[in-house]
Amino acid sequence: MTGLTGTSPAHDVVRETLDRWRRAFDDRSVAEMVSLFVEDALFQGISPRLRAGRAEIAEYYGDAGEGTRATVQVLEAQRLGDGLVGGFADVTFTARAGETFPIRLSVVIRHREDAWLISQYHAAAR
Repeated sequence: MTGLTGTSPAHDVVRETLDRWRRAFDDRSVAEMVSLFVEDALFQGISPRLRAGRAEIAEYYGDAGEGTRATVQVLEAQRLGDGLVGGFADVTFTARAGETFPIRLSVVIRHREDAWLISQYHAAAR
């Protein structure tokens, strides 16, 4: 996996976007997290319910456990087209009591106006 050994413009986009997401998650800033997604984003969190759009994503993050923090390691990223990148990351959520919940994350990130925003988000157990 080339994302593990170096950086590329696509890797930088995924890393920077997921770092903004992580900071917002750790701060419990649902509005900031949701602002990182396009209006009609497709979203599959760790629950089985499929979601679409910012309102449903806000509902999902509103239920996140208080005090839970995330760490993110980008594994792979590549340019998918003009203004479009995709990537994989390992995310570990750590609850206040110390329990960890490792997931594998797949994202598609689109350049809109002057920002990179998540267009598709899929989490799976690892």
